[in-house]
Amino acid sequence: MKSPICDMLGIEFPLLAFSHCRDVVAAVSRAGGFGVLGATVHTPDTLERELKWIDDHIDGKPYGIDVLIPENISTAGEKDVTWKSLEARVPQEHRNYTRDLLKKYDIELTTTEVAADQPQPFDGKTALQLLEVSFNHPIRLIANALGVPPKAMIEMGKTHGVPVAALVGAKEHALRQVAAGVDILVVQGTEAGGHCGEVSTMVLVPEVIKAIRKIRDVPVLAAGGIMTGRQMAACMAMGAAGAWTGSVWLATVESETSEIFREKMIAASSRDAVRSKGRTGKPARQLRSVWTDAWDRAPDSPGALPMPLQSILSRDAFNSIDRAAASGNARARDLVSYFVGQGVGLIDSVKSAGAVVQEFKEEFAEAVEHMNALVAE
Repeated sequence: MKSPICDMLGIEFPLLAFSHCRDVVAAVSRAGGFGVLGATVHTPDTLERELKWIDDHIDGKPYGIDVLIPENISTAGEKDVTWKSLEARVPQEHRNYTRDLLKKYDIELTTTEVAADQPQPFDGKTALQLLEVSFNHPIRLIANALGVPPKAMIEMGKTHGVPVAALVGAKEHALRQVAAGVDILVVQGTEAGGHCGEVSTMVLVPEVIKAIRKIRDVPVLAAGGIMTGRQMAACMAMGAAGAWTGSVWLATVESETSEIFREKMIAASSRDAVRSKGRTGKPARQLRSVWTDAWDRAPDSPGALPMPLQSILSRDAFNSIDRAAASGNARARDLVSYFVGQGVGLIDSVKSAGAVVQEFKEEFAEAVEHMNALVAE
């Protein structure tokens, strides 16, 4: 396929798969796509183990990693912020609200002890350390979300000859990223799972392409709600060089998600994927649950805390929820949730990641053939 993304990343089909699961990353790349490992939850040591495993199971195919370095965070400018120091900033009102909510569903809120020096969530210094670890492996892409990558990240990419991608959810964000020197733009519509903006993929992709064309030629990957090869072809017809996907891989056998969550995905409609601040403190699309309703709709809600404080609060809550659900607490299922986009309404079964890649290829080819037939007429 003639796409600048294929040339830049050394792949045959410009389908990128973001996943926190190493098994998905390896399976997608082996099948001809390009797996991208979400590294934000890792330490340098755990990432080293994950990347070593990927190297041993990916058959020499290319892959990349994704980190998250927010530009706007409540602790911006502070130095040496630790997880424990942030725990002390979480108001007792929010702790009580969380504990009481879980108690209504027969879930005991348990806390996980962390090391005294464990960095805060989304720590920029840690993210750069993760990149240093990654460059000891044959990665072909580094990506960042929630703002312009720090200068050090862009320079690391250039030094190692690895393209730097950045996720954007608005035209003005894309212009800033191009000015900063990123190599690839992931233009993500509001349909996407996780942190997303308010503009749809169908509008945002051509809007960004038109805006950046006057400045610099930067390949665009379309993202947000893309679950099929036909959707991918439609985005490329608008000018995208490929697709960045995430939610579709949550329903694969290799995914890190629980069987309970997969069942909920299959039963869900697109309207069940809602934007909520209840998990991270920033608007993030996830499967609607008792948790999202409690933070977004309940009259007694104290309101979500700013990032990263809400992440501190929700981590123990979701660990407790998942354990309770897995142990047979049927009521806990109502709180089980995860980041997922509006494309969840298109999920009707659990498949292997390789099978999903093959379906994308076949549907993409059918869509192109259909368009060619219309042009011929």
